[in-house]
Amino acid sequence: MSRDLRLVGFEELSAVALRDRLLARRAEFWAGTTLDDATVVALHDPVFFHQLGGFGCVALTVDDEDAGYLLGVVSADRLAVVHALAVHPDRRRSGLATRLTERFAGLAARVGARVVQAVADPADDAAIGLATRLGAVAAPSRGHAGPGADRVVLTRSLA
Repeated sequence: MSRDLRLVGFEELSAVALRDRLLARRAEFWAGTTLDDATVVALHDPVFFHQLGGFGCVALTVDDEDAGYLLGVVSADRLAVVHALAVHPDRRRSGLATRLTERFAGLAARVGARVVQAVADPADDAAIGLATRLGAVAAPSRGHAGPGADRVVLTRSLA
C-alpha cells in the first residue's frame, strides 16, 4: 500500500545525495524498462535535482528508503512535463505512481500549467496504462526521439 509512504519534495533533500542514491539503485527502479542503462542515466540529469528540484518528488518508507520518484518540470508556456517516473518493483501496483503523478499535477496546476504531458515508448504498457487511467489521451508520435524512434505522447488537461 502506498499510504504508508510519505512524499517529499526534492527541495527538502540534498540534491547530490538523492541523485547519487537513485542512480545507484537504477537497476532496481528501472527493472523491466524498455530503456537501456545509458538512457536511464541520461534521464537523471543533475538539473532535475538542482535547478528544477521544486517539481521533483521522492516517496520514502518509514525507514527512509526510496520507494519511487518523479522528475518533472513546468515550462514558461505552462506545459507540465513528467520527465521520469520510477517505482521500486516491491511497490508497483500499490497506487504509488498515481500519488506521485497527482502530486506533480497539483503542483503544476498551482503554478499555472494548462496540461501535463509525458512521452513513452510505444511498448511501455505500464506508462501508457497509468496515464490513460488518469485521463490522458495517447497520441502516436512518429520519429519523436529521432529517426525510427517512435513515441507516444500522453496529454492530460489540468483545467
